Amino acid sequence: QVRLVESGGGLVQPGGSTTLSCAASGNIVSAYTMGWYRQALGKQREVVARITPGGTILYADSVKGRFTISRDNSKNTVYLQMNSLKLEDTAIYYCNTAPPILTWGQGTQVTVST
Repeated sequence: QVRLVESGGGLVQPGGSTTLSCAASGNIVSAYTMGWYRQALGKQREVVARITPGGTILYADSVKGRFTISRDNSKNTVYLQMNSLKLEDTAIYYCNTAPPILTWGQGTQVTVST
């Protein structure tokens, strides 16, 4: 069974940047559309960025122009570069296929706060 391990979150000031990583235990990053999702307290999980095997990238309007998704097939890892962070970006961030078919990992908390 493929495991997903997210890392890289933490406390960031508004306007700051951070990069998240998602390491997959299986060879899925190059074969499937991969997505970054987030779930804020009291809200439903939402997809914020997706990258297809062919390299097509889609972003949610709320993060367009600020977040960048990428992947390293040789490392089975997907990244999310997050810039110009806002308070409303505070959430637990997860990766999965898009649509999600794998067991969710533990996620990584990103807190944007002064």
